[in-house]
Amino acid sequence: MAELKLTNVQKAYGTVKVLHGIDLHIQKGEFIVFVGPSGCGKSTLLRCIAGLEQITGGTLEIDGMVVNDVPPSQRGIAMVFQTYALYPHMTVYDNMAFGLRLAKMSKDEIDKRVQNAANILQLTPYLDRLPKALSGGQRQRVAIGRSICRDPKVFLFDEPLSNLDAALRVATRIEIAKLNETMPDTTMIYVTHDQVEAMTLADRIVVLRGGYIEQVGSPMELYHRPANLFVAQFIGSPAMNILPATVTDVSGAKIDVDITSSGVAHLPLAGDARLKGKSVKLGVRPEDLKLAASGEEPMIVGEVDIVEALGEVTLLYVRVAGHDDAVIAKLAGDVSIKRGETVNLVAAPEALHLFDGDGNSLSAARRAAA
Repeated sequence: MAELKLTNVQKAYGTVKVLHGIDLHIQKGEFIVFVGPSGCGKSTLLRCIAGLEQITGGTLEIDGMVVNDVPPSQRGIAMVFQTYALYPHMTVYDNMAFGLRLAKMSKDEIDKRVQNAANILQLTPYLDRLPKALSGGQRQRVAIGRSICRDPKVFLFDEPLSNLDAALRVATRIEIAKLNETMPDTTMIYVTHDQVEAMTLADRIVVLRGGYIEQVGSPMELYHRPANLFVAQFIGSPAMNILPATVTDVSGAKIDVDITSSGVAHLPLAGDARLKGKSVKLGVRPEDLKLAASGEEPMIVGEVDIVEALGEVTLLYVRVAGHDDAVIAKLAGDVSIKRGETVNLVAAPEALHLFDGDGNSLSAARRAAA
């Protein structure tokens, strides 16, 4: 296992800057996931750590040693790519052993490492098969097994599940989670655009946008205490609802906001009195909305535009006067509501999020301190 420290890491291709001063400390044995939209720099950052891309500024340390100019083969890193890159004429065993043979390792040691990796990944019954006789998920496990055989300090995964269908993605994601449990001392860095993978696998998630780090934290920290609007809407599915609002009152540990053309929300937050009269953004996750009880003051009032009955849950897309985007409510699967009905929605005050005019959270820091 290894500790990584990135200090002001930058990457540019000519005059085009891709990474803008990345500062990140990865502890030994952590499972770190890089997420962000396409083009945010997550794969470039991973390749810089691997040594496949030369960083153009800053320092990268592995176990206290600066490795900016150290070639990839000497960094103690193994990388699993999107494509399996297996030799089609070699058996599973030979694919996993090939790199070790090139390293002139003894036959007994090669066999020991291959058998160990095959056991971890449940590939023992397939060691004599060619890649063409395997499913996509099994091929990806062979690629992972090839990396395990090298006994690296750090595992790097570059969207390893993106070429698999939905069912295989779930199965292989479970295998990677088991691998993390089997090898708890191994540092792993995983790149994905799929937030489900990020939320279920990561010890900490690094959210990137435009070559900058927006927030670093545990999955639940990012879910409950997003630092800004971007993180709030990127983490969670369906995305957090964002509604324009105006602060109407700030008193003690409570902020009242008026949601344009809808209702009023009361947030249990201590706020600056200067917020009164300011335009803000109110955030509420679809799963935190519920139908208002009889006589209960509604927070959001609107007409149901689309109903998606998914069995376990029902998604309501509610059109609210004065708002361009529909508000999504994630309700119980047996709810009986039809398109065209008017619904009154409420949410617990502690589930609400407030953002200032620049998109920065007014809630996260206070909730973290509470």
